[in-house]
Order: sequence, then C-alpha cells, then structure tokens
Amino acid sequence: MLKTIAFATALLFCLQGLGQNKPVIPLLRKVFHDNVDKAQKAIDRLDKKEDRSLTAGGNEEVNLQVSYTLFNKIDDFQTEIEADSSLAGNDKVKFLRGLHEALVSFEQSYKRKETKSFQLPDLLNAYQTAMELERKGSSILPVTQENDLEIGLILVKCFPFLKNPGVKESKDLLVLKACEKNPARIMPLLKDNPNISFADSLIKIVARTQQEDIYTYAQSGNSPLGRRIQRIDDPLVKTISKLANMLTGRLYFPFLDNLSSGKITMEEINKSMEDEYKYFRLLVNTQIDYAERLRRRDTPMVMDVLTNMLRKKAVDDFINVINGLHDVADDKIRMKKVEPLNAKELYYLCVMGETDMYTSSYLKVYERIFPRMKNPNSDSLLMSVNFDHFRKFIKMAANFNTLNDFLKRMDKGNAEILMKAFAGGLERTNSLEDAVDVADSYASILDQNLRKLILDEVQTNVAQLSKGKNKRGETIYDLLNTIFLSMDTAGSVDLSAKFGIPTIYNLNNSSLKDSAGRIIVQQFFYGDKDGIKQFNSFIGAYTNPNWKIVRKPEWVEVSSTKGTPEIIYSNKPLDETKDLDAEAQANLSEYLETKGIDPTIVIHRGHSYYVKSTIDQLVPSAKLVLLGSCGGYHNLHDVLEISPYAHIIASKQVGSGTINQPMIVSITETLRQGKNLNWPELWKSFGKQFKGNEMFDDYIPPHRNLGAIFIMAYNKLMDETTG
Repeated sequence: MLKTIAFATALLFCLQGLGQNKPVIPLLRKVFHDNVDKAQKAIDRLDKKEDRSLTAGGNEEVNLQVSYTLFNKIDDFQTEIEADSSLAGNDKVKFLRGLHEALVSFEQSYKRKETKSFQLPDLLNAYQTAMELERKGSSILPVTQENDLEIGLILVKCFPFLKNPGVKESKDLLVLKACEKNPARIMPLLKDNPNISFADSLIKIVARTQQEDIYTYAQSGNSPLGRRIQRIDDPLVKTISKLANMLTGRLYFPFLDNLSSGKITMEEINKSMEDEYKYFRLLVNTQIDYAERLRRRDTPMVMDVLTNMLRKKAVDDFINVINGLHDVADDKIRMKKVEPLNAKELYYLCVMGETDMYTSSYLKVYERIFPRMKNPNSDSLLMSVNFDHFRKFIKMAANFNTLNDFLKRMDKGNAEILMKAFAGGLERTNSLEDAVDVADSYASILDQNLRKLILDEVQTNVAQLSKGKNKRGETIYDLLNTIFLSMDTAGSVDLSAKFGIPTIYNLNNSSLKDSAGRIIVQQFFYGDKDGIKQFNSFIGAYTNPNWKIVRKPEWVEVSSTKGTPEIIYSNKPLDETKDLDAEAQANLSEYLETKGIDPTIVIHRGHSYYVKSTIDQLVPSAKLVLLGSCGGYHNLHDVLEISPYAHIIASKQVGSGTINQPMIVSITETLRQGKNLNWPELWKSFGKQFKGNEMFDDYIPPHRNLGAIFIMAYNKLMDETTG
C-alpha cells in the first residue's frame, strides 16, 4: 500500500502542469505571485537542498506528500485564485499576500523547531478553508478548532483574517491550546492575555501546581495580571497573593502547604522569625514532616522552596561563619555559632552545605551530631529525619572518610540494608542527582567489601529492570555497573566504545587546537582579596622566557614563545564592589567571540559562590574545565549541559590556590611541549608534587570523576533514544 501511494504521488510530480491553462497574471499582481514562489524555494531549502523536494525525515511517503503540497498544490492554488472571476482584484492580492505570509511563518517556525514538515499540507488546507469562510463573512473559528496549535497561530496572523469575525475567539482558543500543551507556560501566556475569559480558572489550576509562578506574578500588583490574581476569590490564591505583597513574604512562603491547611499560623511563623535558631528549627522540622509525607506519596506544595530556604539559612547563618573561622584553633570560638543546634539540625547543615563546607567544618559538625542524641546510633539519626537526603549524607561521609565510622554506629545487618537502599530505587527518583551521588561515592569508598555490596546491588537492579519496561531505570543501572567495572578493572572496560563518548583517560594535544593551530585558555578571576592574590601568583608563575605577557586594560594575554602555540586569556580581578570584575569578564568574552577565538580550556579561579557566574559564561567549545573550587551535582550537570563532553577537574570540597596554580602550570606546560594530557600519569605526578598537602586528596581527575562520566553517558544515551 505504501509503495502504491508513493508511486502515485511521484507520478503526479511527473505530470505536473500538463493540461492546465494558466491565466495571464496582471503586472500589478505578479509581485505577489513572485513572493509566494520565493517562499516556496525558501521552504525547499530547509533540507539544505533546492531541488523541488523537501526531505525532512525518514518517511518517504510523508516527504513526497509534503513536496507535492509545496509545489504542485500551492502552484495550483495560485492559479485558482488568479482564475477565479468572482474574486475582485484587491481580494486576489489579499489572499496571495496571506498565502505568502503563511509560508514565511511556516519556514520561520520550522527553523525554530516549532512546526514539523508534515504539517505543511494541513496548513495549506486550513488556509484554503479559512479563505472560503472569509469570503462568506463567516468565522474562521472552526478552522482553529480543527487544526494543530501551530497552524492556528500562523493563520490568525495572516493579513486576510485580521478582521475576521472569529479572529478574537480563535486567538483565545489558541491561548487555551497553548496552555494545555505546555502547562509550565500558563502564567507567561496569561501575562500577555490577562483579560482572557478563562484566566481565573487557569490561575486556580496553577495555584495547585506551580505556586512559585503565582507568587512571582502576584508581586507585580500594578500589572493587569497581578491585579487579576489579587481579585480571585480562592483561599489558596489569596494566601499566595498576601505573601507575595509582604516585604518578608519569602520567609513565610516555604510553609505555604501547612499555612493553607491550617497546621501553622502566620503568627507562629512570625514568632520564629524573631530568632535565627528558632526559624532554622522550624525549617528543619517542616522539612522532616514533608519528607514523611513524600514517603506516603503526598507531595507538599513548594517543597523545593522550603529546601532552598533551608539550604540558604544553613549556609548564610551557620556554615559561612564556621568556614570563616577555619584558622581559629580554639573550637569554642570557631564552633560557637552551631553549639545550640541539635543532632537533626546538624545533620541538615551537612546535607545542605555539600558544596560550601570546608573539610574541617564538616568534620567538626559531624563529630558533634552523636553526642547530642539520646540514642547515639546512625540508624536512629536517619529515622529521626525520615531518611531525608540520606544518599547525600552517605556521599559526603564517603568523601570525607567518615562513612566507616557512620556505619559502625549501627548493627551490621542495618548497615547492609542501608547501603543496599543507597544504591537501590534510583529509577523512582525524579532527577539524576541521587544516581550521581551513588557514582561519586563509589569512587571515594576504599572498603572493598562495601564496594562489592554496592556493585552487587547495582547488578541486581540491572537484572531486574532489564525484564521490565522501565527504560530509564535500566539505563541508570547499566551505566553505573559499567562505570564501576571500568574503575575496578583499571580501565579495561571501554566506556568510550560502549557509550560512544570520548575517552576520559586522556586529551590529545591536537584536539585542543583551533583552526589556527592554537590552544586557547580562558581563565576567570574575581575581584575579592583572594582573587587579587591568586592573580598575582598566576602572573608570577608565567614570568619566564617560555611565555610572553601582554597587559590590556581589563585582561592579560599570556602567550607561549616556543613550542605549541598557546594563549591564556585572563581577566583582571578588578574591584568586585563596583562589578568591575564582571565587566572585565564580559568584555573579554565579547572580544573573544568577535575575533572568532574559541577557548577549549576554561579555568575557574574563585570561591564556590562565584562558580555559577563562571559556568554561565562557559562556551560550548570547552573540552577541559577546571573548577578551582567545589564540584557537586549541579555544577557538573550545568557544565555538561553547555559542553557535553568536557573533561572536568574539580575539588570535592574547597579548592586551594596552592593546588590550582601548580596544576594549571603543569597542564599548560605539558601542552606547550606538544604532549597529550594523560590523566592517570599526570595525577600520579601530581600526587608526588603535592605529597603532604591533604587538600589535593579532594581533587578529582576526569577519569575518576564518576558523577561527570555518568551524566555525560546518560545524556548521550537519552539523546540517541529521543533522536
């Protein structure tokens, strides 16, 4: 049947134009026909070839039908318009102009990946139907009802239908269709259409699913949508609106679920806000309560907001304080701020401060947990927090070498159950973060029995999930199994061959060169006291005959004078209080882009709180990214979103200039000498170079950065599946 249809369609192409008597086109209308012809050719070129055939997929039948529409049917339609004696000259111009607009809109939306090639025949049919309705003075609403959202959006913008009696209803219907297709876009769509008849109903729906959006738009009380939200007589919408218009509303918002259900009052929250310890305790207790509800599959509203506030308060009010006193030898002084906290609150300092806690801060917090418990057992601690973020806690314990101590504080049987749970159930999570934590932990665990326990659990899950239909879960566990085996067998399991990702054991010198044969490095400095100190250290390290330093107003260019051409572009750490460091970074990035200079190595030289700024400026050309501060799932994920196959060097905790600078010099010197970056060999030499510097142990090389490898391989497999 398929071959018959394809043959018939191809035959029609061969017979195109035979027997047709094309009318003579008046000169005044020829330009409108020419415009349609140009639009046809532009669509024809969407598959990179102008050959009167649009091939946009693997279905030959669809390609033939689309191509037949693009030329034969559109040509015939032009002829019909021109030959129609019942149409006045101005009407012919109107509909030819509209046809041109529809085709141009289709081409543009196709490039934006909003429409598909198979929709072109439907678009032409819809246009023809709408044209007939317009000629009769009838509403085009039935056309927008019967067709896809994308086709309706094109039609209502076409000149012939701008004054159609059904255009307003059609536009309203299209807003509703857009909301149904993408619920996450409801509020932005209502912002552009605040007076639409069904706005109140949609706002009430969003209030039950996306409370953060209602809060954000309700804050704009003077905007049409903000005023509409505030007028809605709905208890939940009213509560959100009230909070949104309070100066301290953000402090109340994390408790929205309990507020709306009457479990807590504004007055009770207000009292807790009088003292930072009381407020932190309220956040912790609410988080634990919500964790229990999640276990029962009852998802509280704005739980992410609660967790984010808990993280912010943990870092701002406690972790930054004890980090800032890391040079103080007297623990009574250094740890004074956290002394009033109980065991559960200290637990949350750990799991919320993953990317911010210094090693010494973590160890001192950890050692204070158990003495504050009536029953100082690890399993009692986890049960007291309803196992909330338990994988994160175990990962941190593994990274900081406290996991054995933690497991010894419970019965051996419970320890085995816990570690199986740690590696199990990953297919039921909503993100990859837990799976990445398992991957990262495995690299830090030295106890071979414990590693075997985790590997056995992973392999059990591989076998179980391969029998079912949970493709995501099967992929997660197959990846973990392969990555763990690769690590345990010293690379004899070829990750590159299995997953189609570049090798993670080395970077070839040639792969880092641009078209001019240069290796380009971009380095980000920040204008605080430490940033200035590290910048001066950097300049000192490259003040030698192998390198030439050119100083510009906002950056420096450090170029190799011999060997492989290599240029290190580094912004100056100008005054951060005036945002001059940010301006220097932006201007340097703009300069590189303007000159067509693509960095393949990007280096972050700043504290952890600056990492996001560096990643936001990361370029897709980066093949090696050195984060001179903490790693963490979100940093790895964000880097690989921009540079999918980048090799990442990061510290598990806080980076050190005493490590970063010598490491950077060694890497750039290796490349200048024309050598490849062999990570196992380089790391062995770094181990000798930094012997006695305990901070080096926190640095993870690309071939042992199991979290990054997992994300890289997972994204590759998902792209292949969806592609």
